[in-house]
Amino acid sequence: MNAEQSLAPAAATSAASRKRRWGPHLWPYLFALPFVLAYAAFQLYPVLYSFVLSLHDWNGISEKTYIGFKNYVQLWTNDPLFIKSLWNTLIMMLMFIPLTLILGLVLAYWTFQLTRGKRLFQTINVLPYITTPVAIGFIFSYLFDWQTGLVNLLLTKLGWLQEGFYWLQDPWGSRAIIALMVIWRNLGYFMIIFMAGMTVIPQDVYEAAKMDGSTGLHTFRKITMPLLRNITVFLVVTSVIGGLQLFDEPKLLYGGWSGSAQVGGPDNTALTVIWKFVDESFISNTRFGYASSIAYSLFVIIVFFSILSYRLTAPKEDKR
Repeated sequence: MNAEQSLAPAAATSAASRKRRWGPHLWPYLFALPFVLAYAAFQLYPVLYSFVLSLHDWNGISEKTYIGFKNYVQLWTNDPLFIKSLWNTLIMMLMFIPLTLILGLVLAYWTFQLTRGKRLFQTINVLPYITTPVAIGFIFSYLFDWQTGLVNLLLTKLGWLQEGFYWLQDPWGSRAIIALMVIWRNLGYFMIIFMAGMTVIPQDVYEAAKMDGSTGLHTFRKITMPLLRNITVFLVVTSVIGGLQLFDEPKLLYGGWSGSAQVGGPDNTALTVIWKFVDESFISNTRFGYASSIAYSLFVIIVFFSILSYRLTAPKEDKR
């Protein structure tokens, strides 16, 4: 009993020491635990489960059948609509990403030079960005409608067209309208981001350039644009990611004012990868395993193009 009594204080002292040692380090993990559990339940688990689902044939009702990578093989070798949707997405990205970057930069530089009405002009340009996509779909469906559209009405009044043009049923016209929708919506956002980068450029640089006789265009090309390189890289990468996930604009354009609810537009020339995914999941089919293979294929494509766009636009010293 004496030996046990002598060991008890030592054990209590050791436990108290461990408690003091681990106590301060344990609280951050406890505070982060609710977010980690919520993320694991509502984000991580669905992502992992969708990959498992892509290896099965399942319509949401019957039993799942394991088929391995057959969904991926069929998707890339025997589904021309998927290839076309990917091609359409890339074409529209090439239409709106360069134009949005150039116009956003020019508009930001011009707005940055304003002395009066700057905030009003910024607010007007940002309004489309906070407009709901449903409203944007209605607006552009109405503007480019064949019979009642204001664009056709204006062009015929000016004598440029003899009769209304089927904008929404023309393959390249539909793509151009979708690109215009994206540009109109995101131009204000690009302008604000570029202006935020311009505000941190030291004014001493501009004053020194002015003393050396640099003109406005030369200063813009040789000073402003190089110093905004990191901002441009950020916008390019995020635009590529957002462009590959393009869905709202084409879907709402063909389900808005016209009410046609036409999947993919004329001859599927407006079909995007996400629209193809939604169609396979909930509209035309209920092939959840096949749709999951589309989602994971798009994930790989996004990673590839994100890395490629970063390598092409980032400064050489940042490329590793």
